[in-house]
Amino acid sequence: MPTTHKPLPTFRYHPQPLETGAFEQDKTVTCDCCEQPTPVYYTSPFYSVDDIDHLCPWCIADGKAAEKYAGSFQDDASIEGIEARYDEDGEFSGAQIPYSDERLKELTERTPGYRGWQQEHWLAHCGDFCAFIGYVGWEEIKDRLDEFASLEEDCADFGMHYDDLPKYLRNDGDCQGYLFRCLKCGKLRLWADFS
Repeated sequence: MPTTHKPLPTFRYHPQPLETGAFEQDKTVTCDCCEQPTPVYYTSPFYSVDDIDHLCPWCIADGKAAEKYAGSFQDDASIEGIEARYDEDGEFSGAQIPYSDERLKELTERTPGYRGWQQEHWLAHCGDFCAFIGYVGWEEIKDRLDEFASLEEDCADFGMHYDDLPKYLRNDGDCQGYLFRCLKCGKLRLWADFS
């Protein structure tokens, strides 16, 4: 059965990849990984030494794309909670990773990423990665402030004072918001970066 007739796979940490624009559907292309035609193809970051033009959702979901190209869809150094360790000479000596290997692989190797102005940063809450919900500005979140775990703390983490959000946070603007939802408690989290 060609990939063009398969239902779109489910991604725990990116549940609406068509709506967020992680995949395009404007033409049929050939997936670089499985070499099958696909009307749905990945358009967000993929970190690999190989130059990849198109990946289908199914090669992402089953991990074949990450395995074939020794790549990832999220830089594990840009995941909340992962901390680099350095020796006394300042040389990198490893990372402290508070998540299971299976969860980390699911996020970095089998979940479509999102596009940020700068380096994408994946948020976590309640001991697991959050689901990426979409791109937001102040207008999209102002009536949902009570749904956030701690918007003030999120703002401090990305370097903005909470009171400045209405003035600067704009969807498709120079200060772009990225909305996440905790898969355990359902609370929202916000990350933002600047052009």
